[in-house]
Amino acid sequence: MEILKQLLVWRRDVRHFRTDAVPEALVEDLLDLVQLAPSVGNSQPWRFVRVESAGARATVRASFEACNEEALAGYEGDRARLYAGLKLAGLDRAPLQFAVFCDGATAQGHGLGRGTIPDTLDWSVVGAIHVLWLAARAQGLGLGWVSILDPQAVTAALDVPAGWRLVAYLCLGWPAEEHATPELERRGWQGRTGAGRTVLVR
Repeated sequence: MEILKQLLVWRRDVRHFRTDAVPEALVEDLLDLVQLAPSVGNSQPWRFVRVESAGARATVRASFEACNEEALAGYEGDRARLYAGLKLAGLDRAPLQFAVFCDGATAQGHGLGRGTIPDTLDWSVVGAIHVLWLAARAQGLGLGWVSILDPQAVTAALDVPAGWRLVAYLCLGWPAEEHATPELERRGWQGRTGAGRTVLVR
């Protein structure tokens, strides 16, 4: 249990990367581990797209810049200054980038468990991402989730099959720094409050 706790403490959302390449065998091992993630009805709806071309990466970067400017405009005063100083993406240095989609049309699982709550497909993809996050950290790698993007622009740039929904855009590589405290907490944006610890009893 103590080892698992240490892994969770050191998981962190990494935004500062070294540019060193990640061995291909290690990448394959991590993607194999992802297949052990839980999924509704054993549907395994996650679809990983490795983004390597300069054109696709440039489109993602442009989408981030536009969405980031829009987000900044939504803040004022000290909060705006804090936001402007945050490094919110590792898109410039991370050696590996993955767009992770949910295949909403997958026949795997035969629809079991998702008839009443279809979002369980997307949540299954998130579960797979968390497996990747922990497995990567156990190997000394860092992972950053870039959420300030236009899903439609990214999906169009990657020309994926119809019915695939973008769930996450991930940067993966060797962290430039090691921290047990979230960057947003270190920079004064938001500390961990334990708000989700509340348990209601009915």
